[in-house]
Amino acid sequence: MSRVPVRALTMPSSRAPRPSPTDAYGLILEAIDVGVFRPGDRLVESDLADRFGVSRTPIREALQRLETQSLLERDGRSLIVAALDHNQMSELYVVRRELEGLAARLAAQHATEEEIRVLRLMVDADDQLVNDPAALARANRRFHKQIHLASHNRYLVQQLDLVHRTMALMATTSLAARGRGEIAQGEHHAIVEAIAARDSDAAEKALSDHISIAFMTRLRQDAETRESGRDPGI
Repeated sequence: MSRVPVRALTMPSSRAPRPSPTDAYGLILEAIDVGVFRPGDRLVESDLADRFGVSRTPIREALQRLETQSLLERDGRSLIVAALDHNQMSELYVVRRELEGLAARLAAQHATEEEIRVLRLMVDADDQLVNDPAALARANRRFHKQIHLASHNRYLVQQLDLVHRTMALMATTSLAARGRGEIAQGEHHAIVEAIAARDSDAAEKALSDHISIAFMTRLRQDAETRESGRDPGI
């Protein structure tokens, strides 16, 4: 577990809208979401206050709120960014698969023509990022968020926001697996075409299958990580 130096915390500018400069909770949450703070990183109240230019009281309240949401956990007297164990990750993907599939189904029914055009523009542009997993992961979040919004169901969007917030607790992206970026982009194109065709069943299946494949990819990544860390004498 490491303490993150204040000088190292540079916020990526690829995500909009940004939290208010006085929204300590939103600022810390965004930093976790985009990977500035990683699982195991220790968050220090005074460092965060200096970094974000806010007083320690809202920082303290934000940290308490994030701990309540299980995004932070205690390590002695310190708070660190939480990490997901295997069971938590599995549970999260089960929920994500169902909710994302529902979002695609509703998007096929309710998305405007303008929203569909935006989705097409997104996937076309993201094809250029298949060899840059970090950039593709950011684009992937924007793409999925656009589908959530196209569902035109505020309660579903809220639940998916929570799911995607928790996804940030995973140390790596499945898009870093060899060849996964190109395959995922093909899946994104299929999802958009099903939504554009107003085929609810096909859209739901395409997105549900997309999440299942991402889960299997992540399971393989974790297995490879465990294997590479195994004592060869065992």
